[in-house]
Amino acid sequence: MHSHIRQSARLLTAAVLAALMGYTKTARAQATQPLVSPQELHNATQGATQTRLQDQKTLRDFLSSPEAQKALQSAHMNPEQVQNATASLSDHELSQLAARARNAQSDFAAGSLNDHDLLIILIAIAALILIIVAVH
Repeated sequence: MHSHIRQSARLLTAAVLAALMGYTKTARAQATQPLVSPQELHNATQGATQTRLQDQKTLRDFLSSPEAQKALQSAHMNPEQVQNATASLSDHELSQLAARARNAQSDFAAGSLNDHDLLIILIAIAALILIIVAVH
């Protein structure tokens, strides 16, 4: 009887060890597989970089227009400081301000805004840029 219990214990131990070994192999195999492929990561990074560069260009073009230069100088803002500050903005902040700049430009081109309105929007965007950078 005692040997029967011992044999049962050995079989149970062997079964548990076999199950653990199988689980460990499965867990190790799952752990070595990346959640995101290197190509997907590369594509996402490249897309984010392109979006950021486009948003920076939009703001740079908006802030470097002759009207913007005059407006910034009349508001006693250094246009170069405002331009340089755009590089310090987060992707989200940059995206929001670029969208506002695009909207203002399209509204101005469509005749929905006059020069005075565009100047106010431009100064507001420049002030937001400087405030955001100062807070960081």
